[in-house]
Amino acid sequence: MKRVLLIGVLLLMSFQVAAQKKKRNAKTTFKVDGVCMMCKKRIEKGALNSKGVKFASWNLETHDLQVIFDERKTSVESIKESVAGVGHDTKEVKAEKEVYDNLHPCCKYRSDEIIIDHKE
Repeated sequence: MKRVLLIGVLLLMSFQVAAQKKKRNAKTTFKVDGVCMMCKKRIEKGALNSKGVKFASWNLETHDLQVIFDERKTSVESIKESVAGVGHDTKEVKAEKEVYDNLHPCCKYRSDEIIIDHKE
């Protein structure tokens, strides 16, 4: 009886370990603020500078950044910090004022005037 119980516990533990295994090609999508093609290039480059990021594509219309990355080398939070580090906000991580202020005037996505100008 003890043997059966021990085998059962070990089996359950092995399933938990397998479920927690990190993926080599994890996919995620999250919003990143930006307004133009210069922003697109900067956002994608910022994401790709995160170790383990294999693919990054930002959609200008939807503001969605699609990323394929290795969960063993980086995390979604780390990728968001890298994007904020080049001057672009996500919902959770905001770019530092100094970094944002150094963006090209065309890329000042926090300004209502710039947003309206890019829609026209």
